[in-house]
Amino acid sequence: MKVGLYANASEHSQRVKHHLLEELGKQAIDIDHEEPDILISIGGDGTLLGAFQKYRNQLSKIRFVGLHTGHLGFYTDWREYEIKELIASILQDTGQYVTYPLLEAVVKFVDGSVMRTLSLNEATIKKMSGTMVADVYLSGDWFERFRGDGLAISTPTGSTAYNKAIGGAVIHPNLEAIQLAELASINNRVFRTLGSPLIIDPDDTIRIVPADSVNLVLTYDQCVIAGRPISEIIYHVAPEKIAFAKYRHMHFWHRVNESFIGKLQE
Repeated sequence: MKVGLYANASEHSQRVKHHLLEELGKQAIDIDHEEPDILISIGGDGTLLGAFQKYRNQLSKIRFVGLHTGHLGFYTDWREYEIKELIASILQDTGQYVTYPLLEAVVKFVDGSVMRTLSLNEATIKKMSGTMVADVYLSGDWFERFRGDGLAISTPTGSTAYNKAIGGAVIHPNLEAIQLAELASINNRVFRTLGSPLIIDPDDTIRIVPADSVNLVLTYDQCVIAGRPISEIIYHVAPEKIAFAKYRHMHFWHRVNESFIGKLQE
């Protein structure tokens, strides 16, 4: 069993990282930050997104663990004061895990180059200034011409993040689906879109063809692509999944309740 650590740059998270390294060393647990079997992310959900992007080419070999050094996060099951309990779980590890679906995007640029991205949370396409106009195709068939600020495509776990903030639905991660939500669409007697979030099954694709290929900004999780003219983007459920070590992985709806609602005040 090889364990790797990935921490954000805050002084607090770095202290927790060094303490965790000391405790792992006391148990003679192998440390390997390059090709770990277990990757412990120390920080918040943003830190785990960074860890996911760094190790995205090793997803079939790695199970992730989130250790939070701030407020409760969606991808973090452990707190900094539970290091001994976490190490005990690692020592008793039997290979248990839970998987979540991911979002794949194939970006085609005007110059003929192609780029593939993976997202754990979501991807967006926006225009730096003015209104974005783009044709939306679902599984190859034209669906609508969108006009507005942009479009967001999210995974089930990402449905609680930016997607929720713009009016998208919260989807349980057992459903292998992706969601398309609009950003400030223009709807009047001349321009018309569906105006509702769309849930896309794993066999379908979302193809977005912008009317103007320049001044577009693409994001995937925390990563940004800008300054490159784009001809089209194709989104679908990725063949890969992310795996989390299931030591005491919190139930999804309990996680939603803890993050957004909390205990009933009597």
